[in-house]
Amino acid sequence: MKFLFDLFPVILFFGMFKWGESHHDAAQALAQQFLSGVVSGGTASTTQAPIMLATAVAILATFAQIGYLLMRRRKVDTMLWVSLAIITLFGGATIYFNNETFIKWKPTVLYWFFGAALLISQTLLGKNLIRVMMEKQVSLPDNVWQRLSFSWAAFFGVMGLVNLYIAFNFPTAFWVNFKLFGFTGLMIAFVVAQSLFLSKYVKDTQ
Repeated sequence: MKFLFDLFPVILFFGMFKWGESHHDAAQALAQQFLSGVVSGGTASTTQAPIMLATAVAILATFAQIGYLLMRRRKVDTMLWVSLAIITLFGGATIYFNNETFIKWKPTVLYWFFGAALLISQTLLGKNLIRVMMEKQVSLPDNVWQRLSFSWAAFFGVMGLVNLYIAFNFPTAFWVNFKLFGFTGLMIAFVVAQSLFLSKYVKDTQ
């Protein structure tokens, strides 16, 4: 359930973009009605309307996620606060400047932020964030925790590069598809690989 909860804004982004792509006139009218007040020049172009609507929906969905957690008096993860800040900044710029470039940079900035946080915490602060999140579930040697931290940092770095390559070398529609299915698939594959790597240590410590 948490996996789907985390994907909620991405799924809505995908759905709204696909709808807008199939209904250009309706998307332009909807964008003009609700977004023209925050668009530079006051006009939402037909070509940019689908991505602008999708971006606005993703921003609202992220706010809704945090609002839901706060209403239920649950802890809002730092990652979700960071995601809200980045999507509001880059998504807001996409809407204001009527330019999809900003929202295409958003996943890269988010991935690189997470990667940098892992590296800085590990190398400068001596704090392993992966260990903090997982040590209640699994006991591992110190060197393995370190390898996990660096591997996740490297993975986020690569994901950021992949996003830039896909975003600026393929049509926007392809990037939107890859954003949901490609990145989700890569993430699942990496988690599975990590689980297989950790399994021998879990067995050794039992």
